[in-house]
Amino acid sequence: MRRITGKAKDETLIELQSATDSQTGDGLAVLTAFRINLHSDENGGNYVKKPERTTLPGHIETDKLQPNKDTVFFRDGVRRIDFVLSYVDDKDGEKKQERRRAFEANLEKEGLALETEDKSDSKDQKTYFLKIHAPWDVLARYAEILKIKVPFKENNFPPAQDVPLEWLSRPFRLPEHIMRPQPDYFTYPFQNTKTNFFLITNKDTFFPPSTRNRIVYYILARSPYYKEGQTERDKTGIKRLLSNGTYTTAFPLHDCQYWKTARNTECESERNNLYKHWARFLCFYKEQPLNLIRKYYGEKIGIYFAWLGFYTEMLFFAAVMGVICFTYGVLSYDDNMSSHEICDANIGGSIVMCPLCDKKCPFWKLNSTCLSSWQSHLFDNEGTVFFAIFMGIWVTLFLEFWKRRQARLEYEWDLVDFEEEQHQLQTRPEFEIRCTEERLNKITEKMEPYLPLTTKYPRFCLSAATVIFWISLTVTCIIGVIAYRLAVYAAFASIIKDPMRKIQFVGRFITPQLATSVTASCINFVIIMILNFFYERVAVWITDMEIPKTHVEYENRLTMKMFLFQFVNYYSSCFYVAFFKGKFVGFPGDYTYMFGKWSKLRNEECDPGGCLIELTTQLVIVMSGKQLWGNIQEALLPLIRNWWSSRKGRHHPENHYSRWEQDHVLLNFSQLGLFYEYLEMVVQFGFITLFVASFPLAPLLALFNNILEIRVDAWKFTTQFRRPIASKARNIGAWQEILNGVAILSVVTNAFIMAFTSDMIPRMVFLYAYGQNASMRGYVNDSLSIYNISQLHERNMPEERDDWFDNSTTCRYRDYRYPPGHQKEYAHTMQFWHILAAKMAFIIIMEHVVFVVKFFVAWMIPDIPSGVKARFKRERYLIQKDLHTYEVKRVKLELSASFITEPQSEMSSMTDKHEVLSECL
Repeated sequence: MRRITGKAKDETLIELQSATDSQTGDGLAVLTAFRINLHSDENGGNYVKKPERTTLPGHIETDKLQPNKDTVFFRDGVRRIDFVLSYVDDKDGEKKQERRRAFEANLEKEGLALETEDKSDSKDQKTYFLKIHAPWDVLARYAEILKIKVPFKENNFPPAQDVPLEWLSRPFRLPEHIMRPQPDYFTYPFQNTKTNFFLITNKDTFFPPSTRNRIVYYILARSPYYKEGQTERDKTGIKRLLSNGTYTTAFPLHDCQYWKTARNTECESERNNLYKHWARFLCFYKEQPLNLIRKYYGEKIGIYFAWLGFYTEMLFFAAVMGVICFTYGVLSYDDNMSSHEICDANIGGSIVMCPLCDKKCPFWKLNSTCLSSWQSHLFDNEGTVFFAIFMGIWVTLFLEFWKRRQARLEYEWDLVDFEEEQHQLQTRPEFEIRCTEERLNKITEKMEPYLPLTTKYPRFCLSAATVIFWISLTVTCIIGVIAYRLAVYAAFASIIKDPMRKIQFVGRFITPQLATSVTASCINFVIIMILNFFYERVAVWITDMEIPKTHVEYENRLTMKMFLFQFVNYYSSCFYVAFFKGKFVGFPGDYTYMFGKWSKLRNEECDPGGCLIELTTQLVIVMSGKQLWGNIQEALLPLIRNWWSSRKGRHHPENHYSRWEQDHVLLNFSQLGLFYEYLEMVVQFGFITLFVASFPLAPLLALFNNILEIRVDAWKFTTQFRRPIASKARNIGAWQEILNGVAILSVVTNAFIMAFTSDMIPRMVFLYAYGQNASMRGYVNDSLSIYNISQLHERNMPEERDDWFDNSTTCRYRDYRYPPGHQKEYAHTMQFWHILAAKMAFIIIMEHVVFVVKFFVAWMIPDIPSGVKARFKRERYLIQKDLHTYEVKRVKLELSASFITEPQSEMSSMTDKHEVLSECL
C-alpha cells in the first residue's frame, strides 16, 4: 500500500496492489481507489467517512483491468511522466552510479518526482529507465522564471470574415478540431502570486506536455552531479552525463502509438492525429495542422513547417511560369533558324571547325552539334529573359509575404514579446560551466559569467582559419574537377569518334562536351557529399570551441559557417560553367592554358550554341542528385536504423513493450536536427534563384521535391524520432538574412547568365544591326571566325585527319575576329565590341528594373498586416485592463478582510466587559 500525494487537503487516495500483479514483476499495479471525504459534523464536530468508488486517472475499472504498460503515467496512474532517462550497467558502473546518485539527489532537491523501472522489466534485460515527473509547485516556479505565457481569459474577438469563394478551398482543409486543437485565449506571463488571475481548472493539465518537458529539460541541463559541498563547475547538466555515458538517452515521451489512439482517455492522442492528418503521403494536397504541430512539438518546429509550407505554395506560381517558358521553347522549336542552319548539310555540313583540344581532337563539322543546338533552344530562347525577370520579382514577393505570414504566426502563437528574457535567448549551460570569470551586468546589476577577450580572440582566429582552410579545400577540389574536364575531353573525343569502336550510334547522341560535362558533374556531386560529411562535424566542433553565450547566438554562428561552406561547395561548379568556361579560351594559334602551356590543359570551349545547355546539365545533376540523396537519407536510413535497433523487441507482446521502451528504440532528434532541414531547403532555394535562367523547370522539380519533403519530414517526426524537446522561436532566425542575400545575388547572377552564358544578346545584336530584312538567316556564319590552318602550331594539330579534310585550308572557331589576310588579322571586330556593349547595357538595365520593382514591392507590402497590428494593440489594452481590475479587486478584498477582523476583536472585548459588569452587579 502506498500513499499518493498531490491531492486536495480533504482527499486521500489509497492504492492497493494485488498479490498477483506484484508477482508478475512487470511493474503494473492493479489499482482500486476510494475517495474518502473527511468533513466535520456540524453538531458534534466528529469526522465521518463516506467512501465513494472512483477510477484513478489513467486506469479503467478494476473488474475490466488488463495489463497495459503503454502509458505515460507513473505506476500510481496519477502523476504524468514528463521525461525519461535510461542507463545500463557496464565496466565503469561504480563511478557512473555515484554520478547518478548525486544527480538524482539534486533533482529531488529541485522538487522533481523520480521512479525507476528495473532492468528486469525491460525487453533487453539490460536497460534501466528513470521516469521524471514535475509536480505543480516545480512547474509554477520555473514557469515564472521562464516567463511562460498562460491563458487568463478566453479570446472574445470576433472571428475573421469568410473569404469569398471559400468553398473552393474546402477539399484542401482539415477538420476544425485538428486545425484548432484548443480555444484561443488571452495570455500573460505566469506569476505564482496571481494564480487566481489565470484559468486554472486542473493543475495536472494546465501546463501542456510540451511546456512540461521544456521545463524539466531546463532543470536537467542545469542540475549538477557533484556531491554537496563540492564546487566542480564542469560536473553539471544532462548533456555532460550523456556524453560520458552515465545516461544513454534522455527524452520526453510520445503520448501514444502513432497508428492508434491511446487506451487512456487522459492522453491527448495528438501523435495519432498528426499521423492521420499530416504524416501520410495521401494527405499531400491538404493544409498542414500548424497549431497542432506547435502544440505537440513546440513553436520552433511549428515555424519551420509553416515556412516550408509557405515556400512550397509560392513555388507553385514559379513552377507554372517555368512550364510556360519551357512550353514556349518547345512550340518555337521549328522557328529556330540557328539550329536549322547548323543541321543543314549544305551550311553546317560544309563548315569545318577547328580542333577543340590538342593532338587528340580532330577537325569536325558543325552539323555534328545538331542535337545539342536543338536542346539549347528549349532553355535559351526569348522566354528565358522574361522568366529571369519574373523570378527576380517572385523572390521579393515570397520574402515579403512570408514576413506577413510570420507576423501573423507571432501574434497567434504569443511570440510577439519573445525577447531576451525567454529561454531560447538565455545563457547556455555550457557557457556558464566553461566561463569561470564573472563581471557585473550593467542592466541587471548582477554578476554573470563572461569570456575574456584574451580567450575569445584566439578561439575566433582558429575558427576563421579552419573555415578558410575548408573553403580553400573545396576550391582546390573544384579546380581538380576542371582539370579532369580538360584532361578527359580529348579522351572522349578520340573514343566517341573512333570508327574502330562500336559506339557510333551512341556518338550520334553524345558529344564529347556532353560526356565530359555529365561525368564531371557526377564526380563533383560525390566530392560535394564527401566534403559535407566531414565539414558538418568540423563546423560543430569549432562553434562549440567558440563558446557562444546564448542558444540563438550558437545557432546563428553555426548557420553562417555551414552556409558559407555549402555555398562554395554546391554552387562553385555552376559558377565555373556559367561565368568562366569558354570565356578565356584565346584563339587558334594563341590558345590559353589552365596552368600555362607546359600543362597541356587547354581551356574548354563552349558549343557553337553556347554554354547554357552545359550549365543546365550541371544544375540538373547536382540539384536532382542532392534532393534524391536527401530523401533517401531522411526516409530510408531512419527506417533501417529503427528496424535494426528494435528487431528483437518486435517479437514481444504489445503489453510487455512499454511506452518508454517504444520511444527508446527510436532515433534521437538532436538539437541541430532542424538546422539541417533549413540548410537543405535554403541550398535548394539558391539553385532555383541563382541559376534559374538556365533551367526554367528547376522550380517545378523543387515543387515536387518539397511536396514529398513535407510529408517525409512529418512521417519522420511522427514515427521515426523520439519526441523533441519543445523550444520557442519567433522567426526562422539567421536564415531570413541569408535568403535576403541570396535573393539580391540572384538578380545579378541571372543578368550575367543571360548576358554572357546565353546566346541571346549576340542574336539580338545580329537581328537588329547586322541581319538582312530583320531575319536570323546567316547568323551562324556571322558568329564564327576564320583561321588559316597552315598557321596552326604543331602542338594544336590533330594526330589523325579524316578523309574529307584533305581539301580544307581554313577552319572556323567561335569568336568575332578579323579573318586571315586582313590588316587587323585575328583582332576583335567592331561587332565584338557592339555585342559587349549590349551585354553590359542589358545587365545594367535588367538589374535596375528588377531592383526598382523589388524595392517598390517591398515598400508597398507592409511586414505586419494592419489587422494583426490592430488585434495586437487591442489585446494589449484588454490585458492591462483586466490586470488592473484584478489588482483592484484583490486590494479591496484584503482591505475588507482586515476591516472585518479588527471590528470583531473590538466587539468581542466589549462583550467580555459587559459580562464582567453584569456579574459584579
